[in-house]
Amino acid sequence: MTRFVLKRLAGAVLVLLALSVLVYSLFYLAPGDPARLACGERCNPQQIAQVREQLGLNESMFTQYLHFLQGVFAGRDYSTGTAVVRCDAPCLGLSYQSDQQVTRLVLERLPVTASLVVGALVVWLVVGVGTGLLSALRRGGPTERILTLLTLAGSGTPVFILGLLLLMAVCAYLQWLPFPSYVPFGENPEQWGWNLLLPWLTLGLFESAKYARLTRSATLETLAEDHIRTFRAYGVSERSVVTRHALRGAVPPVIAISAVDLGSMFGGAVLTESLFGIPGLGKTLIDGVKAIDLPVVVGVVMVTGTFVVLANVVADLLYAAADRRVVLT
Repeated sequence: MTRFVLKRLAGAVLVLLALSVLVYSLFYLAPGDPARLACGERCNPQQIAQVREQLGLNESMFTQYLHFLQGVFAGRDYSTGTAVVRCDAPCLGLSYQSDQQVTRLVLERLPVTASLVVGALVVWLVVGVGTGLLSALRRGGPTERILTLLTLAGSGTPVFILGLLLLMAVCAYLQWLPFPSYVPFGENPEQWGWNLLLPWLTLGLFESAKYARLTRSATLETLAEDHIRTFRAYGVSERSVVTRHALRGAVPPVIAISAVDLGSMFGGAVLTESLFGIPGLGKTLIDGVKAIDLPVVVGVVMVTGTFVVLANVVADLLYAAADRRVVLT
Protein backbone atom coordinates (compact mmCIF):
# COMPACT_ATOMS: atom_id res chain seq x y z
CA MET A 1 0.00 0.00 0.00
CA THR A 2 2.75 2.46 0.96
CA ARG A 3 4.73 1.63 -2.17
CA PHE A 4 1.64 2.16 -4.33
CA VAL A 5 0.86 5.56 -2.77
CA LEU A 6 4.45 6.80 -3.08
CA LYS A 7 4.62 5.61 -6.67
CA ARG A 8 1.39 7.40 -7.58
CA LEU A 9 2.44 10.60 -5.77
CA ALA A 10 5.73 10.65 -7.67
CA GLY A 11 3.80 10.29 -10.90
CA ALA A 12 1.45 13.06 -9.77
CA VAL A 13 4.37 15.49 -9.39
CA LEU A 14 5.48 14.77 -12.97
CA VAL A 15 1.93 15.22 -14.26
CA LEU A 16 1.56 18.57 -12.49
CA LEU A 17 4.90 19.80 -13.81
CA ALA A 18 3.90 18.86 -17.34
CA LEU A 19 0.55 20.58 -16.82
CA SER A 20 2.22 23.81 -15.67
CA VAL A 21 4.55 23.78 -18.72
CA LEU A 22 1.55 23.31 -21.00
CA VAL A 23 -0.36 26.23 -19.42
CA TYR A 24 2.65 28.53 -19.73
CA SER A 25 3.13 27.55 -23.38
CA LEU A 26 -0.52 28.17 -24.22
CA PHE A 27 -0.35 31.54 -22.49
CA TYR A 28 2.47 32.69 -24.79
CA LEU A 29 0.48 31.62 -27.83
CA ALA A 30 -2.64 33.50 -26.68
CA PRO A 31 -3.36 36.92 -28.22
CA GLY A 32 -3.40 40.07 -26.09
CA ASP A 33 -0.99 41.96 -23.88
CA PRO A 34 -1.31 41.38 -20.11
CA ALA A 35 0.70 44.54 -19.39
CA ARG A 36 -1.77 46.70 -21.34
CA LEU A 37 -4.74 45.08 -19.59
CA ALA A 38 -3.13 45.51 -16.17
CA CYS A 39 -2.17 49.13 -16.83
CA GLY A 40 -5.45 50.26 -18.39
CA GLU A 41 -6.59 51.77 -21.68
CA ARG A 42 -5.27 55.28 -20.91
CA CYS A 43 -1.67 54.20 -20.34
CA ASN A 44 0.95 55.43 -22.78
CA PRO A 45 3.63 53.11 -24.25
CA GLN A 46 6.16 54.17 -21.60
CA GLN A 47 3.80 53.25 -18.76
CA ILE A 48 2.95 49.93 -20.41
CA ALA A 49 6.66 49.13 -20.75
CA GLN A 50 7.14 49.95 -17.06
CA VAL A 51 4.29 47.61 -16.08
CA ARG A 52 5.67 44.89 -18.34
CA GLU A 53 9.05 45.13 -16.62
CA GLN A 54 7.40 45.19 -13.18
CA LEU A 55 5.43 42.02 -13.98
CA GLY A 56 8.52 40.31 -15.36
CA LEU A 57 6.99 39.90 -18.81
CA ASN A 58 10.22 41.03 -20.48
CA GLU A 59 11.90 37.83 -19.36
CA SER A 60 11.82 34.65 -21.40
CA MET A 61 9.15 32.04 -20.83
CA PHE A 62 11.76 29.66 -19.42
CA THR A 63 12.97 32.25 -16.88
CA GLN A 64 9.43 33.08 -15.81
CA TYR A 65 8.65 29.41 -15.39
CA LEU A 66 11.73 28.89 -13.21
CA HIS A 67 10.61 31.82 -11.05
CA PHE A 68 7.21 30.18 -10.75
CA LEU A 69 8.78 26.92 -9.54
CA GLN A 70 10.93 28.88 -7.10
CA GLY A 71 7.80 30.48 -5.64
CA VAL A 72 6.03 27.13 -5.28
CA PHE A 73 8.86 25.42 -3.43
CA ALA A 74 10.71 28.29 -1.68
CA GLY A 75 8.63 31.46 -2.00
CA ARG A 76 9.72 34.68 -3.71
CA ASP A 77 9.61 38.48 -3.52
CA TYR A 78 7.47 40.63 -5.81
CA SER A 79 7.75 44.33 -6.61
CA THR A 80 4.46 46.23 -6.78
CA GLY A 81 6.12 49.45 -7.91
CA THR A 82 6.03 51.10 -4.51
CA ALA A 83 6.96 48.21 -2.23
CA VAL A 84 8.34 44.68 -2.18
CA VAL A 85 5.87 41.95 -1.22
CA ARG A 86 6.99 38.60 0.17
CA CYS A 87 5.01 35.60 -1.06
CA ASP A 88 5.71 32.54 1.05
CA ALA A 89 5.74 29.02 -0.33
CA PRO A 90 3.68 27.58 -1.84
CA CYS A 91 3.48 30.81 -3.82
CA LEU A 92 1.46 30.68 -7.04
CA GLY A 93 2.28 34.27 -7.99
CA LEU A 94 0.57 37.65 -7.86
CA SER A 95 -2.48 38.49 -9.94
CA TYR A 96 -1.76 40.92 -12.79
CA GLN A 97 -5.10 42.62 -12.23
CA SER A 98 -5.37 42.95 -8.45
CA ASP A 99 -1.81 42.39 -7.14
CA GLN A 100 -3.39 39.84 -4.79
CA GLN A 101 -1.50 36.65 -3.97
CA VAL A 102 -2.99 33.84 -6.06
CA THR A 103 -2.57 31.34 -3.22
CA ARG A 104 -4.72 33.52 -0.97
CA LEU A 105 -7.24 34.04 -3.77
CA VAL A 106 -7.52 30.28 -4.37
CA LEU A 107 -7.91 29.57 -0.66
CA GLU A 108 -10.75 32.11 -0.49
CA ARG A 109 -12.59 30.54 -3.44
CA LEU A 110 -11.87 26.90 -2.57
CA PRO A 111 -14.52 26.59 0.22
CA VAL A 112 -17.12 28.05 -2.16
CA THR A 113 -16.45 25.40 -4.80
CA ALA A 114 -16.21 22.70 -2.12
CA SER A 115 -19.70 23.67 -0.88
CA LEU A 116 -21.09 23.29 -4.39
CA VAL A 117 -19.29 20.03 -5.23
CA VAL A 118 -19.96 18.18 -1.97
CA GLY A 119 -23.67 19.09 -2.04
CA ALA A 120 -23.92 17.97 -5.66
CA LEU A 121 -22.13 14.73 -4.75
CA VAL A 122 -24.87 13.88 -2.25
CA VAL A 123 -27.54 14.59 -4.87
CA TRP A 124 -26.00 12.51 -7.65
CA LEU A 125 -25.29 9.56 -5.36
CA VAL A 126 -28.77 9.49 -3.82
CA VAL A 127 -30.65 10.09 -7.08
CA GLY A 128 -28.30 8.19 -9.39
CA VAL A 129 -27.74 5.07 -7.27
CA GLY A 130 -31.38 4.96 -6.17
CA THR A 131 -32.68 5.30 -9.72
CA GLY A 132 -30.24 2.72 -11.09
CA LEU A 133 -31.05 0.21 -8.38
CA LEU A 134 -34.81 0.62 -8.76
CA SER A 135 -34.50 0.33 -12.54
CA ALA A 136 -32.54 -2.93 -12.20
CA LEU A 137 -35.02 -4.43 -9.73
CA ARG A 138 -38.00 -3.46 -11.95
CA ARG A 139 -36.40 -4.72 -15.14
CA GLY A 140 -38.85 -5.16 -18.02
CA GLY A 141 -41.66 -3.24 -16.32
CA PRO A 142 -43.08 0.26 -16.87
CA THR A 143 -41.01 1.63 -13.97
CA GLU A 144 -37.80 0.70 -15.72
CA ARG A 145 -38.96 2.26 -19.00
CA ILE A 146 -39.88 5.54 -17.32
CA LEU A 147 -36.62 5.70 -15.35
CA THR A 148 -34.59 4.82 -18.44
CA LEU A 149 -36.32 7.60 -20.38
CA LEU A 150 -35.61 10.10 -17.60
CA THR A 151 -31.99 8.96 -17.42
CA LEU A 152 -31.49 9.40 -21.16
CA ALA A 153 -33.13 12.82 -21.03
CA GLY A 154 -30.90 13.84 -18.13
CA SER A 155 -27.69 12.68 -19.77
CA GLY A 156 -28.60 14.45 -23.03
CA THR A 157 -29.50 17.80 -21.46
CA PRO A 158 -26.60 20.27 -21.13
CA VAL A 159 -26.00 21.45 -17.59
CA PHE A 160 -26.67 25.11 -18.39
CA ILE A 161 -30.02 24.23 -20.01
CA LEU A 162 -30.97 22.21 -16.93
CA GLY A 163 -29.96 25.12 -14.70
CA LEU A 164 -31.98 27.62 -16.73
CA LEU A 165 -35.04 25.35 -16.63
CA LEU A 166 -34.77 25.05 -12.84
CA LEU A 167 -34.38 28.82 -12.50
CA MET A 168 -37.40 29.50 -14.67
CA ALA A 169 -39.57 26.84 -12.99
CA VAL A 170 -38.62 27.29 -9.33
CA CYS A 171 -37.76 31.00 -9.17
CA ALA A 172 -39.75 32.67 -11.96
CA TYR A 173 -42.88 30.55 -12.46
CA LEU A 174 -43.53 28.84 -9.10
CA GLN A 175 -41.67 31.50 -7.06
CA TRP A 176 -40.72 28.96 -4.41
CA LEU A 177 -37.25 30.45 -4.06
CA PRO A 178 -35.65 33.83 -4.84
CA PHE A 179 -33.00 33.93 -7.54
CA PRO A 180 -29.79 32.48 -6.01
CA SER A 181 -27.16 34.85 -4.66
CA TYR A 182 -24.23 33.24 -2.87
CA VAL A 183 -24.09 33.88 0.87
CA PRO A 184 -21.07 32.63 2.88
CA PHE A 185 -21.83 29.92 5.40
CA GLY A 186 -20.39 31.98 8.24
CA GLU A 187 -22.77 34.87 7.60
CA ASN A 188 -26.02 32.97 7.39
CA PRO A 189 -26.01 29.13 7.26
CA GLU A 190 -29.72 28.94 6.38
CA GLN A 191 -29.44 31.36 3.44
CA TRP A 192 -26.24 29.61 2.37
CA GLY A 193 -28.15 26.34 2.00
CA TRP A 194 -31.21 27.81 0.27
CA ASN A 195 -29.07 29.74 -2.25
CA LEU A 196 -27.04 26.63 -3.10
CA LEU A 197 -30.06 24.35 -3.45
CA LEU A 198 -30.61 24.99 -7.16
CA PRO A 199 -26.88 24.75 -8.04
CA TRP A 200 -26.73 21.46 -6.11
CA LEU A 201 -29.74 20.12 -7.99
CA THR A 202 -28.42 21.34 -11.35
CA LEU A 203 -25.00 19.74 -11.06
CA GLY A 204 -26.23 16.72 -9.09
CA LEU A 205 -29.08 15.81 -11.45
CA PHE A 206 -26.83 16.24 -14.47
CA GLU A 207 -24.26 13.81 -13.03
CA SER A 208 -26.85 11.41 -11.60
CA ALA A 209 -27.77 10.12 -15.06
CA LYS A 210 -24.33 8.56 -15.43
CA TYR A 211 -24.53 6.93 -12.01
CA ALA A 212 -28.01 5.58 -12.72
CA ARG A 213 -26.75 3.77 -15.82
CA LEU A 214 -23.66 2.54 -14.01
CA THR A 215 -25.60 1.24 -10.99
CA ARG A 216 -28.22 -0.44 -13.16
CA SER A 217 -25.69 -2.32 -15.31
CA ALA A 218 -23.56 -3.35 -12.31
CA THR A 219 -26.59 -4.53 -10.33
CA LEU A 220 -27.98 -6.55 -13.25
CA GLU A 221 -24.59 -8.13 -13.81
CA THR A 222 -24.33 -9.11 -10.14
CA LEU A 223 -27.90 -10.45 -10.02
CA ALA A 224 -27.09 -12.75 -12.94
CA GLU A 225 -24.14 -14.42 -11.17
CA ASP A 226 -24.30 -18.00 -9.95
CA HIS A 227 -24.02 -17.29 -6.23
CA ILE A 228 -27.09 -15.02 -6.37
CA ARG A 229 -29.13 -17.83 -7.90
CA THR A 230 -27.80 -20.16 -5.19
CA PHE A 231 -28.93 -17.78 -2.43
CA ARG A 232 -32.40 -17.60 -3.96
CA ALA A 233 -32.55 -21.38 -4.30
CA TYR A 234 -31.81 -21.74 -0.59
CA GLY A 235 -34.69 -19.42 0.23
CA VAL A 236 -32.74 -16.27 1.18
CA SER A 237 -35.11 -13.31 1.16
CA GLU A 238 -35.00 -11.01 -1.85
CA ARG A 239 -34.31 -8.02 0.37
CA SER A 240 -31.24 -9.71 1.83
CA VAL A 241 -30.06 -10.78 -1.62
CA VAL A 242 -30.27 -7.20 -2.89
CA THR A 243 -28.92 -5.29 0.12
CA ARG A 244 -26.20 -7.69 1.23
CA HIS A 245 -25.02 -9.16 -2.06
CA ALA A 246 -26.26 -7.44 -5.21
CA LEU A 247 -25.27 -3.96 -4.05
CA ARG A 248 -21.72 -5.12 -3.47
CA GLY A 249 -21.23 -5.38 -7.20
CA ALA A 250 -22.44 -1.82 -7.76
CA VAL A 251 -20.57 -0.15 -4.90
CA PRO A 252 -16.92 -0.42 -6.13
CA PRO A 253 -17.34 1.30 -9.53
CA VAL A 254 -19.64 3.95 -8.04
CA ILE A 255 -17.09 4.74 -5.32
CA ALA A 256 -14.21 4.92 -7.79
CA ILE A 257 -15.96 7.17 -10.30
CA SER A 258 -17.38 9.38 -7.53
CA ALA A 259 -13.89 10.07 -6.20
CA VAL A 260 -12.63 11.01 -9.67
CA ASP A 261 -15.67 13.20 -10.42
CA LEU A 262 -15.36 14.90 -7.04
CA GLY A 263 -11.77 15.89 -7.82
CA SER A 264 -12.44 17.05 -11.37
CA MET A 265 -15.49 19.09 -10.31
CA PHE A 266 -13.30 21.46 -8.30
CA GLY A 267 -12.38 23.10 -11.58
CA GLY A 268 -14.99 21.62 -13.88
CA ALA A 269 -18.15 23.21 -12.48
CA VAL A 270 -17.52 26.33 -14.57
CA LEU A 271 -20.94 26.50 -16.23
CA THR A 272 -22.83 25.97 -12.97
CA GLU A 273 -20.79 28.59 -11.13
CA SER A 274 -21.14 31.11 -13.96
CA LEU A 275 -24.88 30.51 -14.34
CA PHE A 276 -25.65 31.02 -10.65
CA GLY A 277 -22.99 33.66 -9.98
CA ILE A 278 -21.05 31.47 -7.53
CA PRO A 279 -17.57 32.95 -6.89
CA GLY A 280 -15.75 29.64 -6.97
CA LEU A 281 -12.63 28.30 -8.67
CA GLY A 282 -14.36 27.73 -12.01
CA LYS A 283 -15.57 31.31 -12.29
CA THR A 284 -12.16 32.55 -11.13
CA LEU A 285 -10.50 30.54 -13.91
CA ILE A 286 -12.81 32.01 -16.56
CA ASP A 287 -12.19 35.55 -15.30
CA GLY A 288 -8.45 34.92 -15.35
CA VAL A 289 -8.56 33.64 -18.94
CA LYS A 290 -10.56 36.69 -20.08
CA ALA A 291 -8.08 39.06 -18.43
CA ILE A 292 -5.04 37.05 -19.63
CA ASP A 293 -4.03 36.85 -15.95
CA LEU A 294 -1.41 34.10 -16.15
CA PRO A 295 -0.75 33.66 -12.40
CA VAL A 296 -4.46 33.20 -11.69
CA VAL A 297 -4.91 30.77 -14.59
CA VAL A 298 -1.85 28.71 -13.67
CA GLY A 299 -2.74 28.74 -9.97
CA VAL A 300 -6.30 27.52 -10.46
CA VAL A 301 -5.23 24.90 -13.03
CA MET A 302 -2.51 23.57 -10.73
CA VAL A 303 -4.85 23.35 -7.73
CA THR A 304 -7.52 21.68 -9.83
CA GLY A 305 -4.97 19.28 -11.31
CA THR A 306 -3.78 18.40 -7.81
CA PHE A 307 -7.33 17.51 -6.78
CA VAL A 308 -7.81 15.38 -9.90
CA VAL A 309 -4.55 13.47 -9.38
CA LEU A 310 -5.20 12.90 -5.67
CA ALA A 311 -8.77 11.86 -6.44
CA ASN A 312 -7.49 9.16 -8.79
CA VAL A 313 -5.23 7.80 -6.05
CA VAL A 314 -8.09 7.83 -3.54
CA ALA A 315 -10.37 6.16 -6.11
CA ASP A 316 -7.92 3.29 -6.55
CA LEU A 317 -7.60 2.84 -2.79
CA LEU A 318 -11.37 2.90 -2.24
CA TYR A 319 -11.93 0.47 -5.10
CA ALA A 320 -9.41 -1.94 -3.60
CA ALA A 321 -11.04 -1.59 -0.17
CA ALA A 322 -14.52 -2.28 -1.60
CA ASP A 323 -13.40 -5.19 -3.80
CA ARG A 324 -10.81 -7.46 -2.21
CA ARG A 325 -10.07 -9.07 -5.57
CA VAL A 326 -8.28 -5.90 -6.72
CA VAL A 327 -4.50 -5.92 -6.22
CA LEU A 328 -2.64 -2.60 -6.02
CA THR A 329 0.66 -2.55 -7.92
